[in-house]
Amino acid sequence: MRVLVTGATGFVGSRLAPALVGAGHEVLAMTRRPDGYRGAGTPVAGNVGDGTSLHHALSGCDTAYYLVHSLDDPDFQRKDAAAACRFARAAADAGVRRIIYLGGLGHDGDDLSRHLRSRRQVERLLGNTGVPVTVLRAGIVVGHGGVSWEITRQLVAHLPAMVTPRWVHTRTQPIAVADVVRYLVGVLEAPEVEGRVFEVGGPDVLSYLEMLTRVAEIQGRHLFVVPVPLLSPRLSSRWLALVTDVDVPTGRSLIDSMTNEVVVTDDSIRSVVPFDLMGYDEMVLAALGERAAERRRTSRQRSGGLLARGARS
Repeated sequence: MRVLVTGATGFVGSRLAPALVGAGHEVLAMTRRPDGYRGAGTPVAGNVGDGTSLHHALSGCDTAYYLVHSLDDPDFQRKDAAAACRFARAAADAGVRRIIYLGGLGHDGDDLSRHLRSRRQVERLLGNTGVPVTVLRAGIVVGHGGVSWEITRQLVAHLPAMVTPRWVHTRTQPIAVADVVRYLVGVLEAPEVEGRVFEVGGPDVLSYLEMLTRVAEIQGRHLFVVPVPLLSPRLSSRWLALVTDVDVPTGRSLIDSMTNEVVVTDDSIRSVVPFDLMGYDEMVLAALGERAAERRRTSRQRSGGLLARGARS
């Protein structure tokens, strides 16, 4: 099957493209800078802000994965809505048979955050031109390089004592990025999922405080937590920017969402794509291991570069 992966250099897309290639699919990896792309599949120029480039990227594709969002922009709701509309029109014009979208968990009856309301809006807009959309809704996705995971890891790494707002007691259902990829690949060849919404999560339902505590325990750290119920989302996002490398707009969007419980209420995806899910401790160890491996590779590359310069001098 000929498949387009948007966000091919991103957290999920960079893992999805090689998995799809490994499953025997022809993968077009959409990126703004195809000349510099070194990942799996064939790079193709494309930008969700440019409808003409989308028509070119989607040409001849059977299915398109939509993995795009703009959380680092204060006006992300408007930008994401406009991008989804452009993509839906281009997909319909190109004769794409299905769009697969990774959205966000959350109960529709709740007062959803701007972030989660935007994800729901994108779901609707992607389907407005008649192309069937399969939606996978996930909560916290754990893996090296993921923003939500990096917030957790860096908070534990940098703060032996932590002042926390009320949202640390909100329940969530984290899922390993490897398992998200398995679901995304699995629904591609399942015709019965067209036009359906599925919820995906790991086997453990945890509060954010329990997640932080377990990461600390896995790393042999002691975490001392002082709850402060009146700590506002605005102050929380600025606090995150001080102690992590997450920017304020992204931190604010994610923290707003942390007031919403994101727990799977319908696990019907398990009958469509059955496999054994990673538990929380296992996915944390995998993320930490991947980070350590990347740091070793970077260290070797730097050492090799220094040796090469020394040999030339």
